[in-house]
Amino acid sequence: MKRHYPLKLLMLLLFMVPLALFGQTTVRGTVTDFGSGRALPGVSVVVPGTTVGTNTDANGNYTITLPTASGKLTFSFLGYMPQTFNITPAVTELEVQLKERVTNLNEVVVTGLATTVKRANAANAVSTINTREISGITTPQTMDAAISGKLVGASVVSNSGAPGGGISMKLRGITSIFGNSQPLYVVDGIIMDNSSISSGLNAVTSASGGGSTSTQDNASNRIADLNPDDIESIEILKGASAAAIYGSLASAGVVIITTKRGAAGKTLIDFSQDIGFAKAANLLGMRDLNEERVRASFGEQSVPLFIAARDAGRLIDYEEELYGNTGMLYSTRLNVSGGSEKTRFFVGGLIQDEEGIVKNTGYEKKSLRFNLDHTISERFDFSLSSNYINSTARRGLTNNDNAGVSFGVALSSTPSFVDLFPNESGLYPNNPYGASNFLQTRDLMTNEELTDRFLGGMTLNSYLQESATSNTKLVIRAGLDFYNLRTRALFPRLLQFQSNGNGTGGASIQGNNYNLNTNYAAFLVNNLNLADNTLFFTTTLGVTRENFNQDLTLNVATQLIGTQDNLDQAGAVEVEQTQLIVRNKGLFMQEEVNWRDRIIATAGLRLDKSSNNADVNEFNAFPKLSLALNLTNFNLWSDENFNMVKLRAAYGEAGGFPPFGAKFTSLIASNIGGDPGLLVTTQRGNQQIQQERQKEFEAGFDIGFMENRVLFEATYYIKTVSDLILIRNTPPASGFTTQVVNAGELQNRGVELSLSTVPVETPNFKWDSKLSYWTNESEITKLNVPAFPLGAFGNTLGTFFIEEGASATQIVGIKGEEGVVKLGDAAPDFQMNFHNFLTVRQNLTFSFLLHWKKGGQNINLTQLLTDLGGTSFDYDDDNDGDGISNAAERVSQLGVSAEPFVQDASYLRLREIGVYYTLPAPLLENAFGGFVRQVKIGASANNILTFTDYEGYDPEVSNFGGNGLSTGVDVTPFPSSKRYFFHFSIGF
Repeated sequence: MKRHYPLKLLMLLLFMVPLALFGQTTVRGTVTDFGSGRALPGVSVVVPGTTVGTNTDANGNYTITLPTASGKLTFSFLGYMPQTFNITPAVTELEVQLKERVTNLNEVVVTGLATTVKRANAANAVSTINTREISGITTPQTMDAAISGKLVGASVVSNSGAPGGGISMKLRGITSIFGNSQPLYVVDGIIMDNSSISSGLNAVTSASGGGSTSTQDNASNRIADLNPDDIESIEILKGASAAAIYGSLASAGVVIITTKRGAAGKTLIDFSQDIGFAKAANLLGMRDLNEERVRASFGEQSVPLFIAARDAGRLIDYEEELYGNTGMLYSTRLNVSGGSEKTRFFVGGLIQDEEGIVKNTGYEKKSLRFNLDHTISERFDFSLSSNYINSTARRGLTNNDNAGVSFGVALSSTPSFVDLFPNESGLYPNNPYGASNFLQTRDLMTNEELTDRFLGGMTLNSYLQESATSNTKLVIRAGLDFYNLRTRALFPRLLQFQSNGNGTGGASIQGNNYNLNTNYAAFLVNNLNLADNTLFFTTTLGVTRENFNQDLTLNVATQLIGTQDNLDQAGAVEVEQTQLIVRNKGLFMQEEVNWRDRIIATAGLRLDKSSNNADVNEFNAFPKLSLALNLTNFNLWSDENFNMVKLRAAYGEAGGFPPFGAKFTSLIASNIGGDPGLLVTTQRGNQQIQQERQKEFEAGFDIGFMENRVLFEATYYIKTVSDLILIRNTPPASGFTTQVVNAGELQNRGVELSLSTVPVETPNFKWDSKLSYWTNESEITKLNVPAFPLGAFGNTLGTFFIEEGASATQIVGIKGEEGVVKLGDAAPDFQMNFHNFLTVRQNLTFSFLLHWKKGGQNINLTQLLTDLGGTSFDYDDDNDGDGISNAAERVSQLGVSAEPFVQDASYLRLREIGVYYTLPAPLLENAFGGFVRQVKIGASANNILTFTDYEGYDPEVSNFGGNGLSTGVDVTPFPSSKRYFFHFSIGF
């Protein structure tokens, strides 16, 4: 009998197979976007409570077999609201439309160096902007321009309108005075250098007295090298409570940039062409002259020149001549992406060519990106990110100078009746009213930055262990940032200011700067779920290492021979070299606990040591703690009107390294009795120098209702920076004059509010809107050195002043008999933005961004220079009716009161506006048979409207570049521009 068992078993299995098949249901269909009707590839389709699932293909199609005759299917996709459907045996086809969720509570945000969390569970205020907000409205010139006015909690100020960008960014206020004040940038795990490197113009302008380098050289930021169209999203870790896991690198916050990657499915090709033009956004205007005014301001000898020019119709608006160029703008982009489930790729190319609003200025960039994701096996996968950039920025000659040679300084004293144009032989006349002929300088000088840069990074994931309740993976990450920046400034000896006996006899200034940053990290991440998948633990352990190397060489050749510009063809050559080497090491651990998405807690610790520290072997510890309570996920919650009510709080600490070399007493080259030697500098090294330490606590709540179509977020923070790095005067008997010390404490307080809504959503019309408000107040709470001025140009004109009990950004100056008093503050009272996207009939989109900055003062010295030069547009007006002209009244206060020069810099600006039309999909299908996927045309503009009472070119200005503390000083900057574009894109 036993020999018949196998036959009976086989018959039983054959009988059960049809029963099993009879108990299953296969469902097919397509998933599309509710608003546009386009197919959605990569949508997750799962049977809840099982491991059965699939993803839609490149055309949005799916097929899935349920293990039972009836059940449920859940469809979910990043950025969309998930939907669940009941399935019966009668349901074999199911067409699904997913609605976009503008509040995007399911998007993941960074909680650690190797972990993320759903936005709905985050315990910190999260500022993110996506690709639509970055470059979807208009074409930004550079990445820094793409984020201006869009980040809640950030103060982003353009240094000037010069081609190639340049910003100062402060996250939740001032974080340092003499230490690092700019945030850390991380691109796909690569730590990216954002230095502003001087081109050595100070050798000609003497803006900072002696020496060649100066923060007033109007250098660009290197973050401008990135192609904004490559970016998928930007996340901002604004303070230590979120950024503590980055330790000593995170004192000024962290900007995490994620670039675009490929998706499995058909290869997609996207080509776009933008053509536009730029004009000066605002010009001050010229003075209306007559014989009497010329005689009073320029002397009797100038009257005949004025009469002759007037009668010949040759009164020249030199401001329009200098800044009135129409700059043509071109941007060509080609992206190719796709792949399989195993290998996915993204290739992005950019060719950008933009002319400036000043002749002989402009910006060119070529960028090529290649990103790759590959699954080696079930145990290994990796991702690669790489980007090569070549750029050239021709930035002209603007900002402050003490030699009268920059465009604006020379323009400020030049009247309209003088002729500065070249004659038939091409020779330019001297300017009798200034140290230079600015048309000659514009046409014949060179000031350019040439950059070759490569960014490369790799992440390798090894899945070491997996079970029903836990999994463990090893993450290895490496990043490299290398660039060679060559600066070249040429001032031929035939220029007026070079040949008048006061110049350098011609100057050729050439810089060669090499930067190599590498960062490495290894993380061990364990996920554990207990209590029947209701309690989750994520444990992370890791090590990091960062190496920063810079080699900066600046050659200044003067007394040029003939028309030569080679360095060896000069009467005198000076060479300056700076080498910077920093080595950092870190350890970190973090534990995240999630109970039913109701209570989410995180605790972490980062340990750092650095070659910049006084003790290179000492570890500095930076802890973090956070807690989030999702009240609507508790069973006690019964109000169905609210989809989310979350309370959150977080605490963290971060550090800021001492400046490179602060612990050492440096030596400088000298000549003693004809023999070369070394001398001790006047700044004494400090072997006890410590890191600055930032401690931040934030608390807030998030409320969502109407299916989270309305989301309100509110946050209060208080941030204290202790061990402030300052410069102390030392007793003369010591042989030194200054020393870098830890001697103060700084505090910032602020509020951030955000309201994201979808006011209208129908098949034919959708309106996405976001309104944000933020404010910050700073105070020097402790100062162990005497109060001191910082930046600007002294009490006579207004300057920043650091003193205990006062704002870190206060502006002081003389005011008559009152003496030196506070005249204003560079920090705004508050800022707001209003971002809107409207879609009509799924094809027509209209979007705009308004940015309002209320309060904050600038020190406007451009107006003072035009007053002193007799060229102010309102020179002869009498606004207050006291019989004294505006200019005479302002100039009369010079040396008496700085109040006229400290001006309100509030503004309301239409930063971006765009309208686009996408051709209907059925039309393309009929015309091209599915070959052409999308065609879009549009028009856009930025900075076309600014409402302000400020009397300079632009209330956004910073003569001192990216220095976070000295923004708002206005000295003849490169005017900002308004930009108009026409767009065409096609997708295959």
